[in-house]
Amino acid sequence: MAGAAAEQRRLTAVVECWLGRPVLVVGDAMLDEWRFAESDRLCREAPAPILTLRRRISAAGGAANTAVNIAALGGRAALVAPIGADVAGDELHDCLDRADVWDRTVSQPGRPTPVKRRMLAGSQILLREDSGGPEDPPDDAGMTRLLTALACATAELHAAGGTAPTLVVCDYALGALSAPVRAWLVANRERYATVALDAHNLAEWRGLAPTVVTPSFAEASRLLARTVARPSDNHAPGRGASRDLPLDSPDDAQSDGPSELSVGVAPGNGRGSHPDAHRPTTPAHPEPTAPTHPEPTTPTQPELATAAGPPAATDQPYPAEDQVTRGGTDPADAGLATTDGCAGLGASVDATGSGMDRAVLAESRLAELRQHTGADVVAVTLDTDGAVVAGPDGEPSRSHSNPVPASHTVGAGDAYLAAMTLALAADAPLPIAAQLAQLAATITVSDTGTCVCRREDLLTALDRPADGGWPTLVDADELAMIAAAHRRAGRSVVFTNGCFDVLHPGHVRYLEQARALGDLLVVAVNADGSVRRLKGADRPVNPVEDRVALLAALTHVDHVVVFEEDSPARLIEAVRPDVYVKGGDYPPELVPEAPLVRRLGGQVRTLGYVPDRSTSAIIDRIRAHGATAPVAGQA
Repeated sequence: MAGAAAEQRRLTAVVECWLGRPVLVVGDAMLDEWRFAESDRLCREAPAPILTLRRRISAAGGAANTAVNIAALGGRAALVAPIGADVAGDELHDCLDRADVWDRTVSQPGRPTPVKRRMLAGSQILLREDSGGPEDPPDDAGMTRLLTALACATAELHAAGGTAPTLVVCDYALGALSAPVRAWLVANRERYATVALDAHNLAEWRGLAPTVVTPSFAEASRLLARTVARPSDNHAPGRGASRDLPLDSPDDAQSDGPSELSVGVAPGNGRGSHPDAHRPTTPAHPEPTAPTHPEPTTPTQPELATAAGPPAATDQPYPAEDQVTRGGTDPADAGLATTDGCAGLGASVDATGSGMDRAVLAESRLAELRQHTGADVVAVTLDTDGAVVAGPDGEPSRSHSNPVPASHTVGAGDAYLAAMTLALAADAPLPIAAQLAQLAATITVSDTGTCVCRREDLLTALDRPADGGWPTLVDADELAMIAAAHRRAGRSVVFTNGCFDVLHPGHVRYLEQARALGDLLVVAVNADGSVRRLKGADRPVNPVEDRVALLAALTHVDHVVVFEEDSPARLIEAVRPDVYVKGGDYPPELVPEAPLVRRLGGQVRTLGYVPDRSTSAIIDRIRAHGATAPVAGQA
């Protein structure tokens, strides 16, 4: 139980730490339209249901929904994207305003806003109509306005946050991120502290050197297939091929928007619901398909047959792009390679991962994906199987998901991307970031509609109150995150330290005065070994567990942390207090920690002792009383 509670505190600390963090989202924005209807009969003209429309809902989609999720989770989100000067564009502006997203979209007269219209009866999606796409790219004037908006929004977020903003790129091949925009982002990469990339065609973005990429299994498979299938790359097939991937993509690329499924789809409800399931089953520009050895295993569930499908018409498929293999038979062998017509490569599977554990397959290729994308972190989303994530150390971590109906999962990938980005921007360890991302995606899929994860919902899922009800006893890592979160919220942090061996009224008065100097009081307590080195072998009188329990019970103390060293310098550097307080009648200049505190931008205050109230005096009185007290049994 204690371990689980500590884990919850660490997760909660990250959620608090990303509060107010500036994030720029750029990419393909669209409008999600949901039409809910009832049907109780079929029409006479065809075996089709007659629908009676009952209600209609509009929501931000694609890059716009990623921005909405970032704002809902507590970040400061700005969106730069081309939007049509039409009714759908007006509705999308309203969605952004309601979500408190900084709307820095660029109006593109004559270019329709991309829209996905879903018609439902009950919770079942009957059909989807898409409009707007890459056939309507921004003109030269629109491209100039888009680049200007990017530069201005970046500067605006930097000024508002006082630090380099985070960048999220959402490229769903709908025309927003053409070659000039990609080139600008690559050239200005240093202006962003953290960069997250969600793209159907990752090969176009290697020059960006993103912090994290979040491909679906199918998108990752296609990228790896291209590294061995391009005849013009002049690389031998297999590992390490195609290090220098192109920036430009085919002009006739087609896509239907962002991946919709990053959490589970219930058996029987997944047909056509995978991010790539709705793409054409035959490439728009067919090319010869390399032979495979042996035949792919036939899926046992209907949804697997359409989960990712063959190569999409969007991405100009290359030979064998829909086939990946894993060399050898040992599960520990990472010898995966895309099929390239060579015999003896091992069991072949299609882009859905049919015939093999997709998580095992993805784990074995994470290092290659990092190499080919240039990313520090790769998170391969596996819909029903959760996600597999690895960073620079190469150690994979796995998250799991729960099966839900397909109509509940639209936009869950946006929630995953938003939480993963915010966590990494807050310097969270990768396993923590992966947990939060999966949790954000999972808790949004309780109902039909476009998924948005709110900070309050995430904290509730973590069993923490939304007002930031932190535990009083924290460790050093948690304390650094807590202090940073309070500072971003405009609150000042007061820090003091000591042994606090025998708590007495002088301590209580001192801590009350210290708390009055700021908004948050942190008390650092010397561990038992540190006390012995400072005070002598007969100290402490009370073990550290008792000392911190008493301090935590005081109303003026917000947080208590234990340190093993003789000096609190390491904690001071981590917390960066606004005010450092010590007890004593000497001037602040004589406080040993004063130079460090001032170098970090804080001030030093000393508070006088309460007369006749000290730990040493109390201990001396106890000892004196013990020496003069009569021994039991003696007169």
